[in-house]
Parts: sequence; structure tokens; C-alpha cells
Amino acid sequence: MLNGPLLGKIIKFAIPFAASSILQQLFNSVDVAVVGRFASSEALAAVGANTFLINLMINLFVGISIGTNVIIANHIGQRDDKGVSNAIATTGVIALTSGGILLIVGQLIAPLVLQAMGTPANILSDAIVYLRIFLLGSPFFMIYNFGASILRSKGDTKRPLYILLIAGVINTILNLVFVINFHLGVAGVAIATDIANAFSATSVVILLRRESMPFRLDVKRIHVVPRELKRILQIGLPAGLQSMVFSFSNIFVQTGINTFGSAAVAGASVAQTFDSYCYFLMVAFCGAAVTFIGQNYGAGKIDRCKKIFKICLIFGALSCWLANMTFLLGQDFFMSIFTKDPDVIHYGEARMCIVLVFQALAAGYEIPASAMRGLGHSLEPALLTVLGTCVFRLVWIFFVMPVFPGYEQLMWVYPISWLLTTLLVFTAYLRISRKAFALHCHDKSAE
Repeated sequence: MLNGPLLGKIIKFAIPFAASSILQQLFNSVDVAVVGRFASSEALAAVGANTFLINLMINLFVGISIGTNVIIANHIGQRDDKGVSNAIATTGVIALTSGGILLIVGQLIAPLVLQAMGTPANILSDAIVYLRIFLLGSPFFMIYNFGASILRSKGDTKRPLYILLIAGVINTILNLVFVINFHLGVAGVAIATDIANAFSATSVVILLRRESMPFRLDVKRIHVVPRELKRILQIGLPAGLQSMVFSFSNIFVQTGINTFGSAAVAGASVAQTFDSYCYFLMVAFCGAAVTFIGQNYGAGKIDRCKKIFKICLIFGALSCWLANMTFLLGQDFFMSIFTKDPDVIHYGEARMCIVLVFQALAAGYEIPASAMRGLGHSLEPALLTVLGTCVFRLVWIFFVMPVFPGYEQLMWVYPISWLLTTLLVFTAYLRISRKAFALHCHDKSAE
């Protein structure tokens, strides 16, 4: 990452990263498709009703894993093997702790939050069953994600992908067996996802235990190194809180969708699957920006940091847009994979025609925010994203929707919030990067 041409290396990093994220989303997609085609539209809605709530609970800790990525990448750029080893030992503790917290808290709040969201009565019980069983596997989910962050910090995005390819096959086969053969419905797809996550976690731990030093994970010697914990949380906690608040605002959007009935819930859930795939293509270049800039900034290579940002911004937006157009032009076919219910298809395609047209705008704030994290600035993009996206969406729901009610009007909250957040975060990146690069050059000249 520190020498030679950048474009090819960034693309080689991003493609497996994107495929890994898409495969994780595929677990949920397969859940939705199997229950939609082999159970009922109500079962499909019950699984879909949990999407934003699950994201709310896991995104805090997934965000913290970004801190792991940045700090290890910085240590690599500085050739600090002891720092790498200490950060990995600390990450092991964070992964286990976060998984335990999710397991306990999730079981306690699942029914209360789903009821508070106004989940339609005809799908509420199935939604609770799915969420509670799904969260039993949260420790495995956290172990895999933190383990994959360690591997990605040194540029290894292929092996996490291989793990998820096998896990995806396991998940799909078990979904079909549990739903079609054993008629377990939403419980069956949740159990299948837990088993697949357990495989992913076990596999990534085995890989890390076999790594050469300083990247080897010794599970008997994981411990907290206070300095590394502080640095990981300084980067990861704002990112996690941003994602958590982001998901919190989407819960209010989901509450609005719930008012239109279970068909709207199911349709929006299916359509959200497609824009998630597009988003993960963009996120792959966010991951590249964090890791490549983190290493090169740690090594003092400022010109490379600037080139990395431009490449990731252009390819992040372009890849997302191309995927958007693919799903939009083939919307009838893609919706038919999940359901034959005309009401569900109507709501799903209505969302796609608004969200997919404008989603590439989000690259204007996601890539700059990732670049700032690579430079060690995580709080600023978090606060601005919360303001531009989350606060605005709440304002839209509570003040605009009563005046202009309707499902399509609710969907417009997405593109408008993306545009506003882009203006805020991109401006902040220009200011912060200019100052960070100038400070780094001044320190180097002083030496």
C-alpha cells in the first residue's frame, strides 16, 4: 500500500471487500427470499421489519471495528510491530465484550422496541421470534467482523471473502431445509443465519491463530492495552455512534412505513435489499480509503493520501451508480425473485424508483468521512453525518410528512438527506485534510 501505482491495488482491495459485505447482506436477502417464496408475505414482512432495528444494535460495534482497522494500519505504516500486536490483543477483548452485550441487551429489548415501532399486529409475533433467535448468534457476528478488520488492515480482503462464500452456501442450504422440509418459517431462517455466522467466526479465528507475527492472535493472551483501547475508541466510537444514530433515524422511517401496512413493510424490505448491495460497493472504497490513507499517512506520504481520496471518491460513486441502474432497469425481474404479491411489488418498486436514482450522492459524504478517519479524525464526520442525515430525517418525518402524507413522499427523505450531508462533510474534509497535511509536512521539515 505504501509504494507503486495505486489504482490497481485499491480495486484489488475493494472488490473482495465489496463481495464480503454483499455476502453478509445476502444472509438477510436469502432469509427474505425463502420466507417470501416458501412461507408467506407476512413472514417476509416479519423478517424485513427487523432490518433497521438489527442495524441499530450492531452498528455501534461494527463502527468500533473501523477504529481497529485504522490503528493497525497506522502501526503498519510506522513499522511498529509491537503496536500491531497490542492492538490485535485489545481487539479480541472488544469483540468478545461487544458480542456478549448484544446477546443480553437484544433479548431484553426486542419485543418492546418492535411494539414501539408500530409493527403491524399480524407480523409482530413472528418478528419477535426472528429477532431473538438472530441475536443468539451476535457473538459470532462480532468475532467475525473484528477478525476481518484485522486482516483488512494489512490489505487481506480475499480470505474474509472466501469465508463468507462458504458461509453463504451453508446459510442458503439450511434456509431451504428448515423452511421447506421442517416448516420452521422465520425461526428456521434465523437459525440458519446463526449457524452460518458461527462458521464465519470459527474460520477467521483459525486464520488469525495461524498468522505470522505480529498479526497472530493468541486467544489465551488477549488482553486490554489501555493506550491501544483509547486510540481504537477515539476513531471507532464516533463512527459507531454515527452508524447507530443513523439506524435510529431509520427506525423512525420504518415506523412511518409500518403505517402503510404489512405489504408496504415487505415491499420496502425487498427494495432495501437492492440499495444495500449498491451501498456496499461504495463502502468497499470507503474501506480502501480508511486503510490506504491510514497506512500512507502513518508513513508520511501525503501525495499518495490525496491520490487515494480521489480514486476512492470517483470509483465509489461510479460503482454504486452502475449497480443502481442495473437494479432499476431490471426491477420487475429482481422483485419477482422475492415475491409474486402485486401489492408488495408495488411498494418495492416505488422505493426503487426514488432511492436508486439518487443513491450515488451518498459517496459525497461516505468517502470523505472515511478519509478523515484514516487521518485520525472521526468525531467531525460523525457529528456532521448525524446532523445532515439523522436530524434531517426526523424533521422530515415529524414536520413534513403530516403536511405531505404518502409512501412516495416518505421515500424522498433519503436523497434530500444525502445531498445535505454531502455538502456538510465534503466541506469539512477539505478543511481538515488541508490542516492535517500541512501539520504533517511541518513536523517532517522540523525533523
